[in-house]
Amino acid sequence: WERYLSCDGSPDPTVLQEINTFMSLWREDRNEDIQLVMEKGEQVLNLIEKLQFLLLDTPPNEITEKETVQYQESILELQNLLHQKYNGATEHLLKVTNMYEDSETGNMQAVIKDKNVTFCIWANLKKKVRFKNHVFCDVEHGFDLPKSLAVSNVAVRILHTQYDHVSPLWLHASSFKENSSSIAGINEAEEKTEKKSEILDVPSQGIWLGGLTLFGYCLSFLVQDPLMQEKTNEKEEAITDDNVVDLQQFVPVGGVYHIDALQLPPQVKQIKDWNMVELLDVGLEAYPYPPEEAEEAAHPPIHITLRLSDHVMYFEDPVIARWDPAGQQWRTDGISNVRYKNQEKSITFETDAFYTIALLQDAHCNMLYRAWELRPTGVDEALLRVTTVFATVQIQIKGHQCMLSSVVVEEKHVLSHVTGKWASPLDLRAVLKKAGVNIFPGEYSYKYVSVNKKVRAGVHLFFLQQVSEHLKADSVEDKDWSLYMFNGQKAQKLKITETSEAFSEELEEDTEFHSTLYHMLKDFASKEAIDKVEAASFLFIDVVYQLLLATRVLTYS
Repeated sequence: WERYLSCDGSPDPTVLQEINTFMSLWREDRNEDIQLVMEKGEQVLNLIEKLQFLLLDTPPNEITEKETVQYQESILELQNLLHQKYNGATEHLLKVTNMYEDSETGNMQAVIKDKNVTFCIWANLKKKVRFKNHVFCDVEHGFDLPKSLAVSNVAVRILHTQYDHVSPLWLHASSFKENSSSIAGINEAEEKTEKKSEILDVPSQGIWLGGLTLFGYCLSFLVQDPLMQEKTNEKEEAITDDNVVDLQQFVPVGGVYHIDALQLPPQVKQIKDWNMVELLDVGLEAYPYPPEEAEEAAHPPIHITLRLSDHVMYFEDPVIARWDPAGQQWRTDGISNVRYKNQEKSITFETDAFYTIALLQDAHCNMLYRAWELRPTGVDEALLRVTTVFATVQIQIKGHQCMLSSVVVEEKHVLSHVTGKWASPLDLRAVLKKAGVNIFPGEYSYKYVSVNKKVRAGVHLFFLQQVSEHLKADSVEDKDWSLYMFNGQKAQKLKITETSEAFSEELEEDTEFHSTLYHMLKDFASKEAIDKVEAASFLFIDVVYQLLLATRVLTYS
């Protein structure tokens, strides 16, 4: 319905005929004007985003395997076509270098950008050694070339994409390897299930997890031995090469930088009233560096400087990695002398060749959480606050949507460009991850964050709730709090208070037995509070559920 109302001529990406027709028409379009390509590119990115959303948001029982494969293939084809068009636009620019000639150096330099991509292109027209380095002033990216390149017929392109279409290729390669070895692993998995598993005796530990306020009640949790989702029949492939980046542990932040040395194509020559250019049917060609004959010999490195985006957060010094097309993986070798300037938000390094570069950050640097709170602010409204080592993230919930209210780092509000916008929980997760603020544990996060693991027997699980009926907007006084303990089977009121010096399981006199948390709350709550709980919108409850499930605050606090 939204697509129908937009009337922008975009195809329905779920209809194979429409998306194939769209791609075929653009392939045949020979207009390589950079501005037109970037405008069309935004439309392509929107189509890719819609398909990715469908793959993530559609329940498994509502999408067939055939549709899943179709959407994935369409995404890959759109990504490849988009990059081909960017290369075509780059080649077109390099044929008309006189339009972007720098008056001081005589070389061509151009910066063309929109919200999705930034083209930084330099062409070595004068071939003078003293002009071997260059800084694109508009974006503060720069390079320093070896002397051999400074006198060569070469161009340099730094194509910065705000999105990452490279890392998913690693996932496809990993999936292919897993599928190839799945048949061989079936018998091994069956043998393992027949063996008796050992039961570990893990001593109980208490961990403060923060406060929860929801549906008219304020709850604070003290958890002993938090359960973690059990991993069954898990077959992991260890990464033995230290230079290979584990994308389950590190994630690219700030997009991808395609840094290329290119053959300078034949230039336009003006003869009387005619503009003439030699046409070569070879497309955009890479300039080989180091030269093939010098691969065994030492060769000078390339110095690169990148100005980091103001729209992302790097809580630690980023890890620089290069993309290895052959191995379909990010690697850290071939990069040296890294210097990161936090205040200037720039990073300088040396490479032995021209690579596609990404700046990676530990996906779990904001875990474990220091505290969290979920507090109602009105009818079908709530505020989720998660405090990490580096940042405090506030998410406002209203009805069927949520909104990033603020991100505070070192008492400063940051990422103002993404705050104050209503979105679905899935979109909000994508926005925060893209900005470098990851408070959403992944499937394998337990391997990189120290959390208490589930044991098969002898489990003692206690939730210590600090409960108070909270129907008004004002704060709750200390005297209004009561402490209840729940072990999964029964809930009872404790004698201790929040200010008690030591924890004790001693029960309050005449305390009543409750089989569930809900009945415990219902037993002492007022009718007004119960009415508010029962009147809560199912859409609001679903958003709260999705956010709590995504952040997994009980396990990762």
